[in-house]
Amino acid sequence: PIWVNRTYMEASVRILTGLIEPHFFAGFSGGPKAVLPGLAGEETILRNHGAEMIGHPKATWGVTEGNPVWEEMREVAAMTEPSFLLNVTVNKRRQITGVFAGDLDQAHRAGVEFAARSALVGVPAPFDIVITSNSGYPLDLNLYQAVKGMSAAAQVVKEGGSIIIAAECWDGIPDHGHYKEILHMADSPQELLRIIRRPGFLMRDQWEAQVQALVQLKADVYVKTSYLSDEEIRGALLRPCHSIEETLAQLLERYGPEATICVLPEGPQTIPYVLK
Repeated sequence: PIWVNRTYMEASVRILTGLIEPHFFAGFSGGPKAVLPGLAGEETILRNHGAEMIGHPKATWGVTEGNPVWEEMREVAAMTEPSFLLNVTVNKRRQITGVFAGDLDQAHRAGVEFAARSALVGVPAPFDIVITSNSGYPLDLNLYQAVKGMSAAAQVVKEGGSIIIAAECWDGIPDHGHYKEILHMADSPQELLRIIRRPGFLMRDQWEAQVQALVQLKADVYVKTSYLSDEEIRGALLRPCHSIEETLAQLLERYGPEATICVLPEGPQTIPYVLK
């Protein structure tokens, strides 16, 4: 069954609003995301964000067509027969750069094409080390949100490479939601994935833990934060970083003087990808 907010469904005019930017497993935000997950029931969201859906190779940054997560969002949103879509794009100063309004599919497609031109950046080859953020305040409020920055960095890190992420995490891991609880179920990223992929496993926030584990299968992740202890970071299956400069120096010793480094100062506001 598909569960959607009753008040919305009973309305005579249904206007969807939102922000269009790259999304780490729905491809792009905005558009149908206003309905699923925005107005959907928990069971509907959990199944859309389930392990098989999140694990699909096209459930990633910048991909909508053929992405099962986004395709289902689009299908559910269309079933609700929205009257109008009003979406915007913004720059790093949070200033509106584009307004896209009208038909759900047509307006969102135009917004995605516009956002992709500035947000998606091709690079010739993957890097040994990627240094990133989660776009600073307020987006780096906790470790849960910082997974997006890790995921963006993972798009261009080499297999066996390393990611350093700086995120303030004033809200902790956090204690609310189930992300922390799920992380504490496992002793390694591999075990975490086995748990999440078990038939019938459905918990809120499992998608964030799954994406984190997938990143960690590819690269080591070091976290520089002002509010989490080393114990908390290790309990989240990650590696503490006390100084980005010192951690980088240690990694350069590991990878050698010819190591390649990528810096993503805006974190997941810019999504790099390796050119084919």
